[in-house]
Amino acid sequence: MATGEYVPHAPGYVDTDDPKIVTSRFGYEDSYTLDRYLATGGYEGLKAALGRTSEACHNITREATVLGRGGAGFPAGIKWGFCPPDVWPRYLVVNGDESEPGTYKDRLLMERDPHQLIEGCLIACYSIGLTQCFLYVRGEMAVAQQRLADALNEAYEAGYVGKNILGTDFSVDIVLHWGAGAYIVGEETALIESLEGNRGMPRLKPPFFPAAVGLYGQPTIVNNVETLANLPWLMSNGAEAYKQYGSETSPGTRMFAVSGHVKRPGVYEVEQGVTTYEDLLYGDKYCQGIRDGHELKMFIPGGGSAPWLFPEHVSLPLEARPVGAAGTMLGSGAIVVMDDSTDAVKACLRVVRFFARESCGKCAPCREGTSWEEKILQRILDGNGRPEDLDLLLDIGDNISPGPYPVASDESQGLEAVPFPPRQTTICPLGPSSVAPIVSALRRFRHEFEAKIATPVELGLRGPNAPSEAEETGLRGPNAPSEAEETGLRGPNAPSEAEEVAS
Repeated sequence: MATGEYVPHAPGYVDTDDPKIVTSRFGYEDSYTLDRYLATGGYEGLKAALGRTSEACHNITREATVLGRGGAGFPAGIKWGFCPPDVWPRYLVVNGDESEPGTYKDRLLMERDPHQLIEGCLIACYSIGLTQCFLYVRGEMAVAQQRLADALNEAYEAGYVGKNILGTDFSVDIVLHWGAGAYIVGEETALIESLEGNRGMPRLKPPFFPAAVGLYGQPTIVNNVETLANLPWLMSNGAEAYKQYGSETSPGTRMFAVSGHVKRPGVYEVEQGVTTYEDLLYGDKYCQGIRDGHELKMFIPGGGSAPWLFPEHVSLPLEARPVGAAGTMLGSGAIVVMDDSTDAVKACLRVVRFFARESCGKCAPCREGTSWEEKILQRILDGNGRPEDLDLLLDIGDNISPGPYPVASDESQGLEAVPFPPRQTTICPLGPSSVAPIVSALRRFRHEFEAKIATPVELGLRGPNAPSEAEETGLRGPNAPSEAEETGLRGPNAPSEAEEVAS
């Protein structure tokens, strides 16, 4: 039963009375065990799927419009159909490398309900006709790794994974693999490189679209954890029941991780498309408004790589199309809220620094550009900024992601939104992601940057690194030559008169 409060054994999760498709077991302390899973309808979706043809299961997923929950929002059923015919073997790769700043949903799913993910993997494999699945988990998620390993052992022992599952001719092996903590391997081709034992770097697309040329050069489907977690409920209840929740174009529910300056940050499962940012941020059963009587200044709607939104945009629904048209994205379901006490320049630097540190270095615009962006922002904050730095930041960004870059509207300046997605000169979106906070902050809060760039001379004040009045007026500076040296009189290193005469 919903409590409307945090669930102690599921850190950060808030149990509301909203419909639950993927978090229905979070209220049980032993939700990660096979016994609890079976007692609450576990593996019934797999049984229902095995009672149908694989094509029928694929069609149910396509009909339900199960959108990807990893960032791109592409329909899973359509994605499954991209594999070339008669090319075998094929693989399913589960992207559990959740590392987008602010995101904390897939980790909870893996820690609290690992069997649901395993069942989703099995249903996907059956629907596409696969016999091998690789489950890739972020390196730092030790609890998730252990829970998944234990759950896999239980599932193998009980006959839900392995050969002739539940007495059928359907067989699947699932390999659990974890990374080393690199953000870049959240990109599907970089993840595949890592799985193959290489350094995690993205591949060129084309030709390396995973569905055509993926893991070990074979057709590969890469799906997000939450995407696959929807499949057991879907197979048990059908596409029509699934579409009763959410909007027509974005059916079902979705998990959102809200962090930052709200009264009750946390992870919430809400209906897509019919819930708005305003509902989520200000609703009594959700985040309950901005903390300590402050006002909303801006919020990042889809993880650190998403362009920012502002108070006038809170009425947008949690749906990819309208949010994309507004100049940003739903992304990974991470919402970072910043109130009116936030320094926009510092917030911008914090996000840019992350991308600069996580760049894999393969593409020059990203490798060089993100570091330049970080250095310029840092010197602005240090009081050493130059008036030309603001245009320089935008110019560097334009070399990474040729403009106009996606950005939210600003009625006060008469500026319209630039729709998402951005263009890019890089193989993957990491480099362009660093441009999002810069363009967002500069377009809305340019005055905050300018205030930090104003020089001591302009302000009439002595800054810590400003030259002394003596140096500015031509009087003695610390490194100036002595008057004797300037007038030809004896300096400390000057030759003696005798030496000059002898020469």
